[in-house]
Amino acid sequence: MNKFDIHAQQQELPGSDEQLKPHAEFIHESYLGSHKLQGKVALITGGDSGIGRSVALHFAKEGATVAITCLDTEVELKDAEWVKAWIEGTGGNCKIYPVDLRSSEACKKLIQDVLFDFKKINILVNNAGTQFPNEDLATLSDEQWLDTFAINIHAIFYLTKAVLPQLSSGDTIINTASVNAYVGPKALVDYSATKGAIISFTRALSNQVVNRGIRVNAVAPGPVWTPLQPATWGQVDPQSMEKFGSDTPIERCGQPSELGPAYVFLASQDASFISGQTIHPNGGMMVGG
Repeated sequence: MNKFDIHAQQQELPGSDEQLKPHAEFIHESYLGSHKLQGKVALITGGDSGIGRSVALHFAKEGATVAITCLDTEVELKDAEWVKAWIEGTGGNCKIYPVDLRSSEACKKLIQDVLFDFKKINILVNNAGTQFPNEDLATLSDEQWLDTFAINIHAIFYLTKAVLPQLSSGDTIINTASVNAYVGPKALVDYSATKGAIISFTRALSNQVVNRGIRVNAVAPGPVWTPLQPATWGQVDPQSMEKFGSDTPIERCGQPSELGPAYVFLASQDASFISGQTIHPNGGMMVGG
């Protein structure tokens, strides 16, 4: 049994995952990979936990060299080191970049650092994000509004702008949106607004660069069992965690392991005729657009 097998180590998951009861699954034990991303270099923001971690593990299984970002905190660094150890323990290559993505300068430096280390970037996954539930716009502070936009959409603009000159035909950008861009939950006005912006940014940017052979798509997950949920919704309503995702047609939340393959698809040549689109792994929820 591999030392870093994620299924064998379910009770020893690091940092932020300690608050997930039961623990999340990040990659199916049966997932084998078939070299779909062999030779590619992928930069995944927020690759230390949740959906980003699943994407990192799946990309590595498909042969990609993986660069992941995380915040420079003890918990997130612990998360990121676990991802790195798992990838390297299964024969892959991963490097961690602690960074606060809220400034243009930090994003530019990140792209420069990854290019210095790996000489190229073929896949950018803009996944890092945050949410702060609030049910009354009158009490939604200007600071929270600006911070949510800085993390969820401004960083995507900064990173994409910095990486585009380095991308070539066949390279891809994948943005993590959310079903909430379409549903608009009353407690997530600022978060939903940023995710709606991501959808529009994806469509417009695709039209701008598709003639260069660069594809831009988005994934809009439904409720997924990640540390973000108990850290946000769980603080507002702890009981909500027991029924999280039960209002979907599938009557449960998703696991990160059910999201990773969607990103593999969009990053690979299997999706060579798909650009400017959003795919919806959301448990059967109906959305417009």
